[in-house]
Amino acid sequence: MNAPARSRDSVGIAIIGTGFAGLGMAIRLLQSGNDDFAVFEKADAVGGTWRDNHYPGCACDVQSHVYSFSFALNPRWTRMFAPQPEIRAYLNRCVDKYRLSPWLNFGHELSNATWDERAHVWRLSFANGKRLTARVLISAMGGLSRAALPQIPGLDTFEGKTFHSQHWDHAYALEGKRVAVIGTGASAIQFVPQIAPRVQALTLFQRTPPWIMPKPDRALSPFEQWMFRALPFTQKLARTGLYWMLESRVLGFAVHPSLMKNVQKLALRHIRRQIADPALRETVTPDYTIGCKRVLISNDYYPALSRANVNVVTNPIERVDRTGVVTADGAHHEVDCLIYGTGFQVADPFPRGAIVGRGGVDIVDTWCNGAHAYLGTSLPGYPNFFMLVGPNTGLGHNSMVFMIESQIEYVLGALAAMKADAADSIEVREQVEARYNARIQQKLSRAIWSVGGCKSWYIDPRNGKNTTLWPGFTWRFRRATAHFSIADYQVFRAARADASASALAVAAQPTEAA
Repeated sequence: MNAPARSRDSVGIAIIGTGFAGLGMAIRLLQSGNDDFAVFEKADAVGGTWRDNHYPGCACDVQSHVYSFSFALNPRWTRMFAPQPEIRAYLNRCVDKYRLSPWLNFGHELSNATWDERAHVWRLSFANGKRLTARVLISAMGGLSRAALPQIPGLDTFEGKTFHSQHWDHAYALEGKRVAVIGTGASAIQFVPQIAPRVQALTLFQRTPPWIMPKPDRALSPFEQWMFRALPFTQKLARTGLYWMLESRVLGFAVHPSLMKNVQKLALRHIRRQIADPALRETVTPDYTIGCKRVLISNDYYPALSRANVNVVTNPIERVDRTGVVTADGAHHEVDCLIYGTGFQVADPFPRGAIVGRGGVDIVDTWCNGAHAYLGTSLPGYPNFFMLVGPNTGLGHNSMVFMIESQIEYVLGALAAMKADAADSIEVREQVEARYNARIQQKLSRAIWSVGGCKSWYIDPRNGKNTTLWPGFTWRFRRATAHFSIADYQVFRAARADASASALAVAAQPTEAA
């Protein structure tokens, strides 16, 4: 197997991104005997989300043993829930173990990928000036790669320090500072407890309180770590048990949302146990059913809010001025630093101009009414283009790595089918994708995310559809992606003169995926 020359101007498969999705795709390509690919990364190191997010307290909210590749279990986890440095170190070890370095191209931020209909290739250009063609394009950029910044009048006039949690400035000393945190999502509940003891005063601007459950975290004992190293089957057993425990939670999320009322009682008890002040309890208690927004886990967030130097503000932010934040009640909160815990642009994963498909249509315009894809992976109008962690593959109950591996195997099936059929390009049939997404949305309309009485980043504000989550058991997604069906696709061969005649005449038999 030969490593690609970095000076090449064409490649069989171009992979964009080096998080779990990009690295997993590269590893499985090598394992399947395909070395005609290259991986492009905008940064100078691998890791994706776990490289970019390094704020204090950053950790996974899924148990460590299920948050790894099935083919590369990690016996080195030190806790039940892995902290960010350990996850990043794990991904780096995967690069070394599978000798991926020759295929990795750092400092390559994708500027544009345009489908060339005549040549049946993707033409890629990067911010560093590099240009090349690829027969197949695989996006592994993920949904948590573009920070969402708040749109608040006057932000540009603030004279203090500002940064998003994804771009944490560790060089800025928080000690003795008056700090404002905007947002109370998954990132904020991890870093607020870490910085609260360090700052002079912390003002937390809360728009909607999250439901928070106790975090069943603990250190893994030396004996457990030895056992996982010496007896690998024990870690596989632990992984299997955790998977099915997490999988059972979908019953409340998507099958019988009424079950979430019992879970909500546990969350309310968590608030009562950790917060003594009745007024603060009321402030942090949501008015929607648990599960409607992302359920968070923490043992130290509520105690942090109870500190004397922490103030939770629920009045809406009206504007920002030179020295602080002004809320709708007219109060002025003087601060030295603004930290945005405002999440990511999940509904719009690609900037305009990044992906341009058949007929010169930008994927932003294709998704003007919300993102969609067949099996979260392929899209009509975008031949030889596959997405990992695409629309409606997100989870609220289990490990995303399981979903990523399912999609990777589906893409490998597509590549094998293209080779077997001598196809220059394949494109999912429009009616196949439409029927699939109609079933997905029908299921989602009955799930807790739709009936729980909240607004969340799961829902696209343009159409009210949940374009983010998979509405059911992950094993059903694994079953749907286990076998690639060429009948779901149009197949084109550039060798034929008439493009319409070159489409493989096969009646579409859509996979029963949802």
